[in-house]
Amino acid sequence: MNYDRPELLDRLAAEYVFGLMNARVRRRFQAIQRALPAAQQAVQVWEQRLTPLAQSVPPAQPSAAAWDAIDRRTGGQASRPVAPKFAWPAWLKPALGVAFGVLATLGLVRLYPTAVVPVDQIVQQRGTLPESYVGVLTDAANNPVVLASSTRYGRTMSIKILRKVDVPPGKVLQLWALPKEGAAFPLGVVPSEGKGSFQMADTSEKLLSSVPRLAVSVEDAPAHAGTVPAPYLLTGNCVKLW
Repeated sequence: MNYDRPELLDRLAAEYVFGLMNARVRRRFQAIQRALPAAQQAVQVWEQRLTPLAQSVPPAQPSAAAWDAIDRRTGGQASRPVAPKFAWPAWLKPALGVAFGVLATLGLVRLYPTAVVPVDQIVQQRGTLPESYVGVLTDAANNPVVLASSTRYGRTMSIKILRKVDVPPGKVLQLWALPKEGAAFPLGVVPSEGKGSFQMADTSEKLLSSVPRLAVSVEDAPAHAGTVPAPYLLTGNCVKLW
């Protein structure tokens, strides 16, 4: 196989970072990285590209069972010895926090197969991410509650409710965009459970390119431009995937 082709290295690096390789292929690609700087650089590019996602998912301490499962899936021993001085390889340390955030976000996306942004499927087929905006909104206890996603030039916002929200009768859950400058503006109404979607006033690129965060509030009726939002119930980062 000709590993000098940039498009091939990019696809393999994407599959490697997303954990889509089996143990045998992963070990072989690790050897390629050691021998070929271009392969290692391709992996680093993908890790850097996904860094913002780590900021959108609350940090969590993996259990010992999770470490054992990772060890088995990546070709290590059947179980990881319990040792206080255990350390991951140096090349992996900068990506650990990113990896857990990315895997958590991808896991949320995979909960609904009709998503506008089928990230894992596209990565497997093309080795690339769709140009998209993705937000994970959490409650006051840092529990992920809403997953919102829209392709870069699309007008459809897809919503998946990860944890049911109790909404008083006659009220609605309003999704807001919180731009870097200026007042919050409404995007659409989200369901209290399950999944749904709504059409936005313009494309994601025009509405969200300068929006680092999203929020949800409980309102008496769907908000319109100029409406002052009620106190936010949920908030989260809005990140660009490209």
